[in-house]
Amino acid sequence: MSVRKAIQEVTDRIAQRSATTRGAYLDRIAAARDEGVHRAQLSCGNLAHGFAACSPADKARLAGARTPNLGIVTSYNDMLSAHQPYETYPALIKQVARESGATAQVAGGVPAMCDGVTQGQPGMDLSLFSRDVIAMATAISLSHNMFDAALYLGICDKIVPGLLIGALTFGHLPGVFVPAGPMPTGMPNDEKSRIRQLYMEGKVGRAELLEAEARSYHSAGTCTFYGTANSNQMLMEIMGLHLPGSSFINPGTPLRDALTREATRRALSLTATGNNYTPIGHIVDEKAIVNAMVGLHATGGSTNHTMHLVAMAAAAGLAITWQDMSDLSEAVPLMARVYPNGVADVNHFHAAGGMGFLIRELLEGGYLHEDVKTVWGGGLSAYAVEAKLIEDALTFIPAPAESALPKVLASVKAPFAPNGGLRMLTGNLGKSVIKVSAVKTEHRLIEAPARVFHSQDALQAAFKANELNGDVIVVVRFQGPGAIGMPELHKLTPSLAVLQDRGFKVALLTDGRMSGASGKVPAAIHMTPEAKNGGPIAYIRDGDVIRLDAEAGTMDVLVDPAEFFARAPATEDLTPQHFGMGRELFATFRNLVGPAEAGASVF
Repeated sequence: MSVRKAIQEVTDRIAQRSATTRGAYLDRIAAARDEGVHRAQLSCGNLAHGFAACSPADKARLAGARTPNLGIVTSYNDMLSAHQPYETYPALIKQVARESGATAQVAGGVPAMCDGVTQGQPGMDLSLFSRDVIAMATAISLSHNMFDAALYLGICDKIVPGLLIGALTFGHLPGVFVPAGPMPTGMPNDEKSRIRQLYMEGKVGRAELLEAEARSYHSAGTCTFYGTANSNQMLMEIMGLHLPGSSFINPGTPLRDALTREATRRALSLTATGNNYTPIGHIVDEKAIVNAMVGLHATGGSTNHTMHLVAMAAAAGLAITWQDMSDLSEAVPLMARVYPNGVADVNHFHAAGGMGFLIRELLEGGYLHEDVKTVWGGGLSAYAVEAKLIEDALTFIPAPAESALPKVLASVKAPFAPNGGLRMLTGNLGKSVIKVSAVKTEHRLIEAPARVFHSQDALQAAFKANELNGDVIVVVRFQGPGAIGMPELHKLTPSLAVLQDRGFKVALLTDGRMSGASGKVPAAIHMTPEAKNGGPIAYIRDGDVIRLDAEAGTMDVLVDPAEFFARAPATEDLTPQHFGMGRELFATFRNLVGPAEAGASVF
């Protein structure tokens, strides 16, 4: 299967741009492979420490040089619904490994924090940085040199990107990502959103709001809206790092366990001790990264991946840009309507045909590279399937010919829009990204006076004081990665939506984040350069007219440039936001972090 010209052009320029760094990366993982089965390099004392707590049978296997040993890197905790199901995975993986004549050990755990819990709280300032902490924790977990392959147990926002960055630093090791799945559908997302807005308007109380939230987030599993967590799962499958059809199977089901068992067997089959050696560093190449970006656009995925994909690609020696993403967005049709881009959730998406249908349609349309390596083998066409449990046997059947819910998952020939919902904005204010898949066409162009805030709390106070009673472009600055860690600002969504519902033209402009949960209000986010670094956003004053055109991809302040830059840039004492809730430990991260367009990475 050949891909369309626009897809190939982006792929080629990524390969050309990355030739030197990718070549160096591949040389490094080849050298690591040449060292052989890694625990064979350990001294007797080293090895004895490494298997001291194992059973006698596992010790006997580990004492030899040829029996594969799987490292399990887990994000398990039992506070967060998405990660709680991982409690039982290590025992299941070890059992399957032993049945296969191999061994498995929990190599280490990585932190898993939740933007939903920390939303609007001081802990949110650690959220983005947790990705790079997770990458480092993954490296520490694998540093004992005991493993022939790894299984990565992760789901949510920063966890999967962090795990993949860490995994790619051990790119000579095969790796399989093992999902846990979304919780069953609870309260409809549009009803939850309605109650949130009523609460912001003071029309319902906290008890009613809490009841609605609890009915939405009600059991083990990932949140069901299409934010960063579920975008992660889509990415891992379309990149060939999951088993086919495994992303959106609910936790605690026989099919979920069967897929985890098979993931274990598959990881064992990929090690250098056999004949099918497939290191993760070979799977994640420029074609896989382009496939990931295509999937993100086709599904209206999370804006956080405008940073995470850049950072993940860099870990494999690949350089991608926002321009690459924007060009692909123009070429790829929007095929999914999942909340906040519609009323359905990921369970509906999966029931409609899910990833198998999506991948087959995109392949047939020429939007994906089929000739890629995957953990399953056979190229990406092997992922155009559904996973089923038939008479207790894991079976893969062809994806349905038609979507069962065409208002949720469309065919490539009749998409919801001819292009993706993610765009780059440029202009005299710098660069930013905007997600428009949930924004109605009539709201995509706005020219209005600015109202400037230096915190989301200040904006909330102005809203409650009824100060925002006309057309406005709300500017929330000093929220960037170098300022306070680039927290999620999704808490602002209900307030801005209320203003829009009152008939005002409203938009948000910020150097902070809004994530995949951003909704119907246009939001120019990830502004770079950020205010702390003296970017143009620092020069905006109340009343400056700003023009944001999401269709044309432009964002400009309509002030004479000589006058605008003659101003002194705004400053802010951020010290209070650098202490408390552990934030003081991240001063080095704030000082080292790169800009959003470069992945907001400390590496």
